[in-house]
Amino acid sequence: MKKFKHKALLITSLLGLSATVAQASPAKITAQSIIVNPVETKLKVDVWVNKDASGRANPIYRKGENIQVGVKTNQDAYVYLFNVNANGVIDLFFPNNYEESNFVGAGVTRVFPADGAKYSLTVGGPNGQDKLLALASTKQLSIDDIAKFAGSQGFATVSVKGQDNLAKALSIVVNPLPADAWVTDVASFRVGNVPNSGTATGTVTETPNTPAPQPVPVPQPVPQPAPNATIQAGQKQDGSFDQAMVEAYARLKGSESLGTATTYAVPWADGWWQKFNGVAAYGNGVLLHANGSSRSYAVHGRILERYLALANAENGITRPPSRLGWAAGDEKVIPQNSFGTSGLYGFFQNGALYSTEKYGTFWLQGAVLKTYQGLGGSGSFLGFPTRDQYTLGGAPAADFEGGTIRTVNGVTKVFRK
Repeated sequence: MKKFKHKALLITSLLGLSATVAQASPAKITAQSIIVNPVETKLKVDVWVNKDASGRANPIYRKGENIQVGVKTNQDAYVYLFNVNANGVIDLFFPNNYEESNFVGAGVTRVFPADGAKYSLTVGGPNGQDKLLALASTKQLSIDDIAKFAGSQGFATVSVKGQDNLAKALSIVVNPLPADAWVTDVASFRVGNVPNSGTATGTVTETPNTPAPQPVPVPQPVPQPAPNATIQAGQKQDGSFDQAMVEAYARLKGSESLGTATTYAVPWADGWWQKFNGVAAYGNGVLLHANGSSRSYAVHGRILERYLALANAENGITRPPSRLGWAAGDEKVIPQNSFGTSGLYGFFQNGALYSTEKYGTFWLQGAVLKTYQGLGGSGSFLGFPTRDQYTLGGAPAADFEGGTIRTVNGVTKVFRK
């Protein structure tokens, strides 16, 4: 099986920061822990590597040796895992495009990469001291100014360089949160059996175990006729452009995934949408841009077909379906899981759509979705959903390939088959 080596993920020793940086937000910046919350919080996060389950030692890895990173929170949280390199290069390896969500359920241990994952983490070097930073938040964070995904790449590209700049950027990101709504933890390891010089670095490379699977063939809904043959992405009827759509089309390599526009960008409810004729297995697509959001996202094929069917049943497609809301992320291809099932995932403001050729396209939301994604989503022992979320005894429930989620006396519980 051929492996494709992508860009290195880097983890580094820490640099001192000036006192003026710490004043930029309620965060406290230290040479040892990069960034910490000076307020005592009930939320806790732990991060560790597979050679040190305590997360407090400093184990040694050889170059070329595989490494796994574990994380656990005591409350439902969104987790961000950064690698910091002493040469100033920074990488974000969770969230990534191999995982459906960076939501981690309370008390659930997540390991990266998990068994059966379509990528591996391998220590690359050179020798030196490495550190991992885990940031957990009760709310999803906007880190677009720090890291962005380009097209179908597995891991984000981080725009900031140097630990001090990462600390400054994260201080700005967490600043709007309530004082006790975020927390961090740091784990360390060394590369090579050498004394810690304080200047050498260690590198972790991510290597997909197989080429990314192609989206499953999907039926194509009939697009609206194009007003003319030269409409561009984000173009409105008055000749102006929706810049978020323009950026989304470029980000997604739209000529390869969306094709050409079949309509102008037009108002839809409290936002904008534009239709495209699609490319091959992607199926017809749309770009959706909710008012107040700085980003536009794409929805394709069967995910789009079900999304519009739900909107049609609810409101005649005059606005997004309330159970899902606007798209909040680009559609993702999900690799084959332990049940041999692969599919697609669409993330929305109020819920998600999972689509497989084997079962169909189904929606999940609320506590059921959070619990499911906290376990690892379709890559967990539950597998893909086999029907829409439904109500059982007046409470939400859902069925999956490997089990069920039920709400018992107001508490969400998971049952294996």
